[in-house]
Amino acid sequence: MTPKQTIPAMPADCYELADIVRSVNGRDEGKLFFVIGFDGEYVLLADGRGRRIEKPKRKKLKHTERVGQSASRAVEKLKSGEKVTNADLRRGLSDYAGEAEESEGGMTIG
Repeated sequence: MTPKQTIPAMPADCYELADIVRSVNGRDEGKLFFVIGFDGEYVLLADGRGRRIEKPKRKKLKHTERVGQSASRAVEKLKSGEKVTNADLRRGLSDYAGEAEESEGGMTIG
């Protein structure tokens, strides 16, 4: 078993719509999500599986870390305001995890 690689967190004020973040606290710790909205000091997160677009997770900024962005169709849709499906989110996170695994030697998406 290889140790998990960590990616340094970005400051919370750098978060943008469609960023990929990792939960650092709670029972979803270590899972990757897309930022699909903001609510004050909270971000709205969805991954298309456990947290679907219809019922996003509301999580404090300090309990997440930004890990990057994807070049997936989900990102394009989120930024342009088009309807995003749960399948788009799953595919985007899967593609991102595959890219990160190739470049960094391993990452889990939970």
